[in-house]
Formats: sequence, structure tokens, C-alpha cells
Amino acid sequence: MRKVKLGVIGCGHISGIYLKNCSENFDILQVHACADLFLELAQKRAKEFNIPNVYTVEELLSDPEIEIVLNLTDPKVHAEINLKILESGKHVYSEKPLALNKRDAELIIETAREKNLRVGCAPDTFFGAGLQTCRKIIEDGWIGKPYAANAQIIMGHAFDAMHPKFPSLLKYGWDPLFDMGPYYLTALVHLLGPAKKVAGSVGSVQEEFKVSNPKSAFFDEVYPIEAPLHISAIVDFENDVSATLQFSKESFGYTPKLEIYGTEGILSVPDPNFFGGDIILKQSNGEIKEFPYSHSFTEDARGIGIADMAYAINSGRNHRANGELARHVLDISFGILESSENGRFLMIEAQCEQPEKMPLGLKYNHLDN
Repeated sequence: MRKVKLGVIGCGHISGIYLKNCSENFDILQVHACADLFLELAQKRAKEFNIPNVYTVEELLSDPEIEIVLNLTDPKVHAEINLKILESGKHVYSEKPLALNKRDAELIIETAREKNLRVGCAPDTFFGAGLQTCRKIIEDGWIGKPYAANAQIIMGHAFDAMHPKFPSLLKYGWDPLFDMGPYYLTALVHLLGPAKKVAGSVGSVQEEFKVSNPKSAFFDEVYPIEAPLHISAIVDFENDVSATLQFSKESFGYTPKLEIYGTEGILSVPDPNFFGGDIILKQSNGEIKEFPYSHSFTEDARGIGIADMAYAINSGRNHRANGELARHVLDISFGILESSENGRFLMIEAQCEQPEKMPLGLKYNHLDN
């Protein structure tokens, strides 16, 4: 199996799990270099994961040995960096969101197509045992014909302001629609197929926030709330399933929920922010079952989408966490915002295919038979 060399731009907190998995758990990948605006962060990660090269961004993009570049930068520069990676002649795998507007997302897809390169994007949690098993349960007919779904994520708003990037949490890219929403929307497309139209309503309880926690580095500062912190929506899918959504960071705690309703049963799906979790089926006869996993990858395997892209590069097949899927999810998200302004359903223009299921019976940490 030919190894595919990976470069990583962005060595902040989330890079830890990516580098661990890409360095240790997927033999097809070889982490060749890392880069960050703060050199000390890149040096720290290189030492931690035995990465042979610490580069500037320009040096990383000019290294001919690197085939895929993982973009873990701030959401506001995702599109800019993704385009730079493609222009350098390398495949790109981006943290979510792919971009923060439709035009940039389309430009990324068009540029990759013109250069015969691949675009991948998080989340890749739908590769996990939880969501793959749920896909099998639905397709095997355990809930009959699906007709509705309910997705909900109610999160604490972190208004204690102890997060080191607290002001960013009030901006687009870190808001519930573009931060947590992609896990749920991607899971729904994986389970049910593409969406066809959407309607939404968004808002925030207040327009600005004054930090009152004296322990915070931002104490007594006032910040505008630039992105809506609660989102409600209805998404109609091409298979005639209708889903209701609630994404919020206005409350407290952490309350995830994803259910698929069918004519013969109700499927409680694990939190799509994770790879495992309990799978519960309530059937029409009143019986409640907890399903065992049919697939592998129960632990945090972030980076599996990159490994899948590497397999796909070698074999020529399509990769699952692809740019078209990410753009489709973005189109749903932007549709929610636009619908909230004009008060009507909007058709989803950016099309994608339902991701291919993972094969059954794979060898440990392998993604192809």
C-alpha cells in the first residue's frame, strides 16, 4: 500500500487528535510536515508526534513530496487557505466549515475540478460505528419507511468567557450553525440522502455581551454578538423525509438528540459529534432494543476522512467526506439564514450524492477491503 504524505497547516488544540490518528492509526498516511503562524506551536506538535519537518506555510505548499494538506486554521481563513493549497497543486482536506459564503465554496470546488484535485472536509464522524450502524438499520428496514427526523443540540454559551478565544465564539464560523450544525446535517445526509429545500428562523437573545467574570482575561469588555446563537429549521429531503432542527448556544449544559422516525420504529442515533454511542430502537410492538455495532471505529478517529481520501487517491474511487458533501451542507446552512430573512422555503442548489457506506468486516484501521 503506497503511503500518501500529509502536510498540516494549523497546530492549535484540534490538531492534537488529528496528528495522533494520522501518525499512529492509519498506515496509508505519513505526516511529513506541519506549519503554523506561531512557530513554537508547530515545533511542539512536531516533537510530540515525531513529524520530520517544521515549515512555514509557503515552504509546506512548495514541498513536492506532500500530496494532501490538512487545513486546521481559523474558520474565517478556511476558504483562503483551501484555495492556496489547491493552487499549489495539492489535494486539500479542511476542517469545517469549508468556507463562510457560497461564492467561496463554489470557487473551491471549481478550482479543484479544473486542476483535477480532491477536496475533503470535516466532519468525518459519520465514518464511525454509531452512524454506520444506524445507516444499516435504516436500510435493512428495521424502522419501516422513514418519514421524519429531529435533530437538536443545545450547548452552553461559554459566557463565563474563560475560553482563550471567547470573542470568536460570537462570530460566524464558531456559532452553532457552522460549528455544531455540520455534524448533524452531515449525519442526516449520510443517513437519509441529499436535502431538497429548507426553511429557517434564527436569532440571539441579546445583541452584545459584557464579560462580568473577573477571572476572565476579557473581564469588563463588551463584544457584539455577530452571529445568531439559536437556530430553528425544517429541512425536506429528496426521499420525502422532513427533519426539524434546533441548534443553540444560548442555554447551559450539553443536550444532543438525533432521532429518525419510521412507520415501524423510532431510531435514537448517537451524538454525531462522536464516533460511537448508544443506538436505541423502539419498535411498533413496544419493544425497545439496544443495537450492537455492525461497523468499526468506536473511538475518536478524527482524520479518518483524510485516510479515506488517501485510499481513494490510490484506487481512483470517490472519497466519502468530499467537497460536494461539504458544499451541500453549507447550502443548507446558508439557506436557513436566507430563509429567516425572507420568510419562505428555499431550494437547495448545491447537489451531492449520499456518501458510500463503509464496507462490513474491514481489517483493523483499514478503509477498503
